[in-house]
Amino acid sequence: MADALGTQWARAGHEVLVGARDGDKAARLAARIGPGARAGGLRDAAGFGDAVLLAVAYDGVKEVLGHAGDLLRGRTVIDCVNGIVHPGVTLATGAGPSVARQIADATGAHVVKAFNLCPDDLWRMTPPLVDGRPLTVPICGDDTDALATVRTLTTDLGCVPADAGGLDRAGVLEATAAYVIGMYIGGVDPRSALPSPM
Repeated sequence: MADALGTQWARAGHEVLVGARDGDKAARLAARIGPGARAGGLRDAAGFGDAVLLAVAYDGVKEVLGHAGDLLRGRTVIDCVNGIVHPGVTLATGAGPSVARQIADATGAHVVKAFNLCPDDLWRMTPPLVDGRPLTVPICGDDTDALATVRTLTTDLGCVPADAGGLDRAGVLEATAAYVIGMYIGGVDPRSALPSPM
């Protein structure tokens, strides 16, 4: 996700800093993204730019946040993490707080849940389209400025941002991701289970 979204944002003219625990891995990814991207550590990424994209496996969230320390407090953090348990495609968070809420509570960041419903291949499309139409990106968050930043980043991808409620609704997006992933694994296009607009 960091590769796909970072590449598209760099193409749109944004500066991107790739942060990773492994400096060589970060440097390789920044090189793949191309002009406008550079590499650094996790703390470098936590303090860089207008927003931080957290794109790690759910099991690594706490460790990455620990490396970032207090640098995320008050910053815009985009959470595209899906805490999914295989097999069965269930939520790792169970009935507890969403991944997004856990991140917000641990860091004091202005977290926006977004970009978690589609695989990275779709984000590599320029622009991402579904049946010839721009992809709609649901976003959940509480902070007005953070939401505005994520709306801009969504539009810069060629997508359409859709307000999906406050951060308390992030769990709904995470459950929707489990549904979508489960359908795909079962060989069913999840769009076939949704009614067309009237």
